[in-house]
Amino acid sequence: MSPTADKVLVTGAAGFIGSHVCEALVVRGHEVVGVDNFDDFYPRAVKERNLEVLRANRAFRLVEADVAREAVPLDGVGAVVHLAAKAGVRPSLDDPAAYVEANVTGTARVLDAARRAGITRVVFGSSSSVYGDATPAPFAEDAPAVEPISPYAASKRAAELLAHAFAHLYPMRIVCLRFFTVYGPRQRPDLAIHRFTERIARGQAIRMHGDGSSERDYTYISDAVDGVLAALTRTGDRGPEAAFELLNIGGGARVRLDRLIALIAAALGREPRIERHPDQPGDVRLTAADLRRAERALGYRPRVGIEEGIRSFVRWYEETHGRQS
Repeated sequence: MSPTADKVLVTGAAGFIGSHVCEALVVRGHEVVGVDNFDDFYPRAVKERNLEVLRANRAFRLVEADVAREAVPLDGVGAVVHLAAKAGVRPSLDDPAAYVEANVTGTARVLDAARRAGITRVVFGSSSSVYGDATPAPFAEDAPAVEPISPYAASKRAAELLAHAFAHLYPMRIVCLRFFTVYGPRQRPDLAIHRFTERIARGQAIRMHGDGSSERDYTYISDAVDGVLAALTRTGDRGPEAAFELLNIGGGARVRLDRLIALIAAALGREPRIERHPDQPGDVRLTAADLRRAERALGYRPRVGIEEGIRSFVRWYEETHGRQS
């Protein structure tokens, strides 16, 4: 089958960001082939719930496969959004080889399969983790990003470099998006906002690493999806733009950890109980996205601030898991 721009392959389709991207593409009129290996990092049932809306739509087809080991289903596909990855900074310290296989080998296989199929348009989901602790804030895409402090961050930076090599060697337009702590409905249960919400809702103590002064740039899921869709459009441009681009996708504000906890507690109407613990290896002290390049290239501007985003997440959490008495 000859490729069509209307048919998009999304890897990591059952995940948090991937399922939202697939839904948005279907709404836009695309036919979507989703690929996911249902990695056991968190329960399969969570990912199956992510797919409930999509499975009812004939424009979506799911292929269960591991892109690091199995064939990538590219028949008729005109563009690829590669979001499949082994996620999590702290778990990568325990099993770095698995992160290299999933995030580096998997990316190499997806890019090579796309190249062999004649697909020229690729969006790749990277991470703000690549900036490490040595990059001055706000983090700009032209910073060296050569001092990752976790195997996860190193694997994402290696995947970016692979993408650069493919864009240099072959007629491909590749946009790498460095996501800054994406949150919102369906967020992975291991991530801080979800974990804090669950424990505060149940009246349980939460573990706060450090003194609460660490800061993150949090990105609401709808803003992240807007960035992906704009990047996909960008890969189809026929102008003088570079064949390879790195772009930050962030929320546009730095939020202290102690403020984040207070916002979640307020949205739940509860007082948080906090256990203080030392900083954890692999965690950066600060993330802050310089969004000027993304705005120029994609017209990207985040629309959901942290207060609104946390309220929306807590509403989803209570609707999904029930309001604790």
